[in-house]
Amino acid sequence: MAGCHGAPPPRPEPPVDSTALAARAEELLKGGDCRQAAQDYARAAAAADTQVARRATEVAMGCEHVPAAWMAVSRWRQLEPSDRDANVMYAAVALKLYRIEDARTALRAYWLASGGGAQSSPTPSSAARATRNMAQLTALLLAESDAPAVLAAMDGSVVPPVSNAPGAQVVLGEVALAAYDGERAERYARAALQQDENEPAALRVLARAQVLRGQGSEAEATARQAQAAHAVPGTFLRAEVLAALDRGAQAREQLLRLRSQGGPAAEIDRRLAALALDSGDFPEARRRLNDVLTRDGPDDETLLLLAEATARGGDRDGALAQYRRLYDSSVALSARTHAAALLLKRGAHEEAQALLADFAADHPEDELDVTLARARLLADNGEAMQGLALLDAALQRHPRHPAIEYDRAVILERAGRVNESIAALEQLLAQRPDDPTLLNALGYTLANHHLQLGHAEDLIRRALNVMPDSPAALDSLGWVHVRAGDPAGALDSLRRAYSLDHNAEIAAHWGEALWISGQQNAARRVWNTALARAPDSRELKATVDRFLPNAQP
Repeated sequence: MAGCHGAPPPRPEPPVDSTALAARAEELLKGGDCRQAAQDYARAAAAADTQVARRATEVAMGCEHVPAAWMAVSRWRQLEPSDRDANVMYAAVALKLYRIEDARTALRAYWLASGGGAQSSPTPSSAARATRNMAQLTALLLAESDAPAVLAAMDGSVVPPVSNAPGAQVVLGEVALAAYDGERAERYARAALQQDENEPAALRVLARAQVLRGQGSEAEATARQAQAAHAVPGTFLRAEVLAALDRGAQAREQLLRLRSQGGPAAEIDRRLAALALDSGDFPEARRRLNDVLTRDGPDDETLLLLAEATARGGDRDGALAQYRRLYDSSVALSARTHAAALLLKRGAHEEAQALLADFAADHPEDELDVTLARARLLADNGEAMQGLALLDAALQRHPRHPAIEYDRAVILERAGRVNESIAALEQLLAQRPDDPTLLNALGYTLANHHLQLGHAEDLIRRALNVMPDSPAALDSLGWVHVRAGDPAGALDSLRRAYSLDHNAEIAAHWGEALWISGQQNAARRVWNTALARAPDSRELKATVDRFLPNAQP
């Protein structure tokens, strides 16, 4: 009797009609319901063939629906485990989720399917092909994830003869540089140089790696070697090294010498303008860029740099006019974002938001990037709650998207909701325990609010284990020492962080550590230099005002 009155057994799920689901997904896609289209396609793929699984992956990736993309690409790879495209897309989605081992396994299968696995040196033609494949693959992966994740997946997954091709080693060196791992970048560069000691791209990676590691004299020697072997590229490299070592005057002399010798005027003027911009000489930067435009005609990148120089020089109206010329150019999103920041500073909120909203309406493929840009701009201009509202709405369209979740956690702190920010970062870190960006963000947030300083330092050091030359993580390490009452112990990390990235907030931290350590004159010099480079930095100005109220440093 009891059994008769019990709950009936659950009915089995009806079989999925993959064809109908895929057809409905396409209709939803046409109607603009990207989220439901991605979900329907992922369900269809679970019981369908390779063609549907592939299309489902494309739709989910296009819609930035990461869970659906993982379902679809896992099915695709299950059906075609040796398919190169399936393995590449599987690796791309795995990296979005920071599933490094899964990505590494797929990448190894990709290289084996591309003819790798033979323990032999590549022929010239196969080496060229391997380099092209490596460049294309890394570009695709870097578009979907950050450099430390891509480097971690690449390292150990590339098999001979690809791994023996000098060009492929150079590409890996470039990824290591982007991941702030100078030691690994140097290792890749030297492997390439074993086959050709004067290979220009490898020498460039080596010199930049040496700069990243703080080996200034070695970097100069490498640049001189490149100059001796390859006159024009080598000279540019030497100027780049000198600029990176904060020896702008010498870099300028090097470029002017090259120009007097008949070097490419436009390229040299752009580099001279960049040097002037970095040093805070905005009139010189504008003069150089205007010379390029007068001589060679309009160029989007040059116009964008000119607008930046104009804005940083204090002429906001002029900068807005220059940005306006680029609203429908190849650099439209960047131009509109910079213009929106200027409009927000003058209180033109509706106009600023419309600039980006209109772009998103005309370019739906960039909708997520525009949303992230809008949220960051709002947070930067005291409207963090509105930024959070944008991100919460974006998570409805793109569930569990790592970039949205990360920005939301960071902006929570900007909104004064510190405990929620920490909880959100901890939750993300539980899912991605070795992600150096999350480790550093949580460590810095804790340190910034005088919380769990020992734990904060441990987190930051774990981040530095993955990206040892990251200026952001080095800044965090210095800042946690300042917060712990050890400003002298912070100086080396902060000095090195600023040498790698002339960021105004790093300068604020470094100057504060110097001031508290009793080196007030040195602090003034740091702040003066940084203010010349970034005269509108709120963080820097606030720090200077705390120590030098009502006075310029």
